[in-house]
Amino acid sequence: MPSGYWLVGAFRHEDIRKHGSGNIGATNVWRTYGRKFGIPTVLLDTAKGFVPALVFSLTVSPLAGVLAGAAAMLGHARPVFLKFEKGGKMVATTGGAFLGVAPVVGGIGAAVWLAVFLLTRYASVASIAAAASLPVAAIVLGLHWSVIVFAFVAAAAVIVLHRANVKRLLAGTENRAVLRRRAPAAPTSTHSP
Repeated sequence: MPSGYWLVGAFRHEDIRKHGSGNIGATNVWRTYGRKFGIPTVLLDTAKGFVPALVFSLTVSPLAGVLAGAAAMLGHARPVFLKFEKGGKMVATTGGAFLGVAPVVGGIGAAVWLAVFLLTRYASVASIAAAASLPVAAIVLGLHWSVIVFAFVAAAAVIVLHRANVKRLLAGTENRAVLRRRAPAAPTSTHSP
């Protein structure tokens, strides 16, 4: 379910893929349309990973929860509703999936994302760092083998989807988030009082 694409289309009658980075994910929606659309996109993208992963973990097995979370992530990257064209980079959906199958690992990933983002103001760097933290946390916590394998695969997938961002970071052209919008400067008068 391409949440960002649907939200922007429904309320702004625009195709998010034609704006900003061309991505349907929460970062591009937030950067392009602000938090009014960014926050719901983050929540919906997280929920679509969280709900199936949690339900299948509780009702079937940890492996079933992992597979459901992985399916949600894959669906976010290549949405069926967009004819399997490019979707998002799976960050929020991956976070949601881990909150469903391994809440502590998901919480660590979220904390790493937030800390790195506040330090660097690069969503891409925060996403890569959070992804890399998943397998480390899963191993340290001694979780089920399926969660550890899922953590490695999810981390690799998120990092691969950010390869263009890595190139821009190395080139010094990556977009940095602006946490607060600055008020426009007052015009200076050239006339003496």
